[in-house]
Amino acid sequence: MSATGRGPGVPGRLLGSGRTADVYEIDEAWVLRRDRAGYGDAAAEGALMAHVRAHGYPAPAVRPSPGALTDLVMERVDGPTMVEAFAAGALDPVEAGALLARLLRELHAVPGLTSPDAHVLHLDLHPENVILSVDGPRVIDWANAAEGDPALDWGTSAVILAQVAVSAEPVAAPAGEMLAALLADPSALTGEGLTEGGLTEDGLTEALRRRAVNPTMSREEIELLGAAGELVRSVAGL
Repeated sequence: MSATGRGPGVPGRLLGSGRTADVYEIDEAWVLRRDRAGYGDAAAEGALMAHVRAHGYPAPAVRPSPGALTDLVMERVDGPTMVEAFAAGALDPVEAGALLARLLRELHAVPGLTSPDAHVLHLDLHPENVILSVDGPRVIDWANAAEGDPALDWGTSAVILAQVAVSAEPVAAPAGEMLAALLADPSALTGEGLTEGGLTEDGLTEALRRRAVNPTMSREEIELLGAAGELVRSVAGL
């Protein structure tokens, strides 16, 4: 790939890269998200995004992609991520944690694709996957999304924050504050307004297991999971 981000089948300049995917410019309104690992199902991901969006959830709009199965064409959302907003001093940790909790709570109220009684889970909802646009927050990166028990979604977001909180990163302390604010939400533990409850020991255990076998995790990140789990249990009172 050239320095401009162009390559075979790439529509425009490279806008950003994540652990497994790159985002390219199509035009002022649309971008292409291309999975580098080659195992993503863009059609299924796009269908789920369209489903939650149709129920009022703030996911980017999507449209059919003429490219590979790993290509997803979606609305271009301008604005900082929650991480960038925090770094710029525009968002404090308590606000960030509360926003993540609200986004989880609202997502779990969306009826499932397979059954109205099912719950949609994002399974990677953390500050880098929320863009603060002028029209409000937009949740991105739905590659891990599925239907299931909301406890797993609460556990996943909590573990991701806790991994940072127990690390030597400069943002460890703010991540701990975000975690506390996330789990202070009434739905986090009581499941207020939900058919099923919030965070449980089973949900946390499964979230830790999935993180441990996640191929994008570094050895250092995996080694933090034990301490991260204990921090979540301590904050949640499990």
